[in-house]
Amino acid sequence: MMTENILINDARVMSKGQVTIPKNIRAALGVSTGDRVTFIVEDGAVRILNSAVYAVQKFQEQMKGQATQCGFASEEDVADWITQSRREENAE
Repeated sequence: MMTENILINDARVMSKGQVTIPKNIRAALGVSTGDRVTFIVEDGAVRILNSAVYAVQKFQEQMKGQATQCGFASEEDVADWITQSRREENAE
């Protein structure tokens, strides 16, 4: 079932506590066989996230403001730094 941007589906909990994530939910999360998911419990509700996506989100939160502190004010500043760094590496 889909309501606007909300997917709703259910699954049975098996004897070992295992649950099969429905196909449409796996697709929405971008997970497949062998991928990891992260469970977050808040106020009695559970969110399931693609662990790779969650890790990037946490990293972005931790790094927030660091670019400005390092003198990067725009994407162009970052691109210029990358170009300069590559030139230096190739010169070695």
